[in-house]
Amino acid sequence: MSNNHHRRTLLLSLLAAPGIALLPACGDDGTNLWQYVEAQSDLKTLTAAIRAAGLTDAVAASPRTLFAPTDAAFEALLAELGTTADALLGNTDLLKAVLAYHLLGSSRTSADWVSGKAIEPVGGGFFKLETTGGVVLTDGRNRLARTTQTDVLLDNGVLHRIDRVMLPANRTVVETAQNVAQTSTLVAAITAAGLVGALSASGPFTVFAPVDTAFSALLAELGTTLDALVADTALLTKVLTYHVVAARALKADIVPGQPITSLQGQSFIVDAGLKITDSNQRVSTILATDTLASNGVIHLIDRVLLPT
Repeated sequence: MSNNHHRRTLLLSLLAAPGIALLPACGDDGTNLWQYVEAQSDLKTLTAAIRAAGLTDAVAASPRTLFAPTDAAFEALLAELGTTADALLGNTDLLKAVLAYHLLGSSRTSADWVSGKAIEPVGGGFFKLETTGGVVLTDGRNRLARTTQTDVLLDNGVLHRIDRVMLPANRTVVETAQNVAQTSTLVAAITAAGLVGALSASGPFTVFAPVDTAFSALLAELGTTLDALVADTALLTKVLTYHVVAARALKADIVPGQPITSLQGQSFIVDAGLKITDSNQRVSTILATDTLASNGVIHLIDRVLLPT
């Protein structure tokens, strides 16, 4: 065997290794996404799921991008959900929603990605993609997935393999806040102000959510009690709606120094260091960004904002 042949064989074996994509991979001429998926030994469960959901034509349409969970990703999902492959494949409504959440109605290679921005699949909702420290996807339930191969170029689009099945959001911003240990006072205040219904609408909303210690500090600052604050529903509503923006604004969407208009009507400013200056020139800090929900996103902050 010649040295040239040996080197070519070694290179091909490296390119075929799981998780390694040194160059964009291309399907055979005329191969669409569905045909490619159907032929792959590590995408058998995805193949069966697409068939069971009746989505073969949707995947074969043009243009498309498919984030393709591997068989190992589906095995992990079954364990996570405590179910079986037969039960999952038999639940066609769930299956369609999950699969459509992995499919885009455009052809987008890794060169098209903007880190931290929302991606909207054909099934509705959104997920976030970040490219810092590897490609990480955050789904609607704030679970993380990673790409193991990018840019498999096919006749009708592009495929990216991922190591986890993404799930669309199943909680509103209020329901999401109810499951965050640090926002129990905020949830109680939203309930007292009668805003649960409004913030459970389709939105989208961005909530700058004060943590419990922020409310404790506010009570000390105002020299009042939580009961007194909650009893004044007009003031409470004014304060709470000042923390809500009637748009989806992930961290990557916020322009430093540009006024952000709240649902209450007044604005505040976020700087490049994630410091917020409210209309009273009080300063708070964003502690955690981009907790996703079905109708928006939540950012945790360390001080209650006050409108004038």
